[in-house]
Amino acid sequence: QVQLVESGGGLVQPGGSLRLSCAASGLTFSIYAMGWFRQAPGKEREFVAAISRLGGTTTYKNSVKGRFITSRDNAKNTVYLQMNSLKPEDTAVYYCAADRNVGPPTIAPNTYDYWGQGTQVTVSS
Repeated sequence: QVQLVESGGGLVQPGGSLRLSCAASGLTFSIYAMGWFRQAPGKEREFVAAISRLGGTTTYKNSVKGRFITSRDNAKNTVYLQMNSLKPEDTAVYYCAADRNVGPPTIAPNTYDYWGQGTQVTVSS
C-alpha cells in the first residue's frame, strides 16, 4: 500500500522557519512528481509547491516564491519543503501528494494520485 507521511509541522513565530518532510513508501518514488498543498480552516485546498521526478524543475505559488524551497532525495524516498520568513497567512494543514502523470508537475489537486495525512503549521506571535 502507498503511504505518504508528512512531518515537521508545528508552531512558529512570524519570520521563523520550518522544514517539512514527506516520506513515501509503497510506490516507485522516482517516477512521481511531488506536490505540496495546504488547507486553512474554512478554505479550499490550494497549491503551494511542486517538484519534478528528478528534482530538476520546481513550481511555486506566487505568494511563497523566494520564501519556500522544495527539494527531494530519491534515494531516501523523501520530499522536503523548506519554509522561511513565515507569515500568519501560511497557517494551514500542509499535505504532500504524488503525481504519476507524465509531464511537468501541475497545480491542480485532482491531478495527484496519492496524499499524505497532513501536518499542521501554525504561524503566530
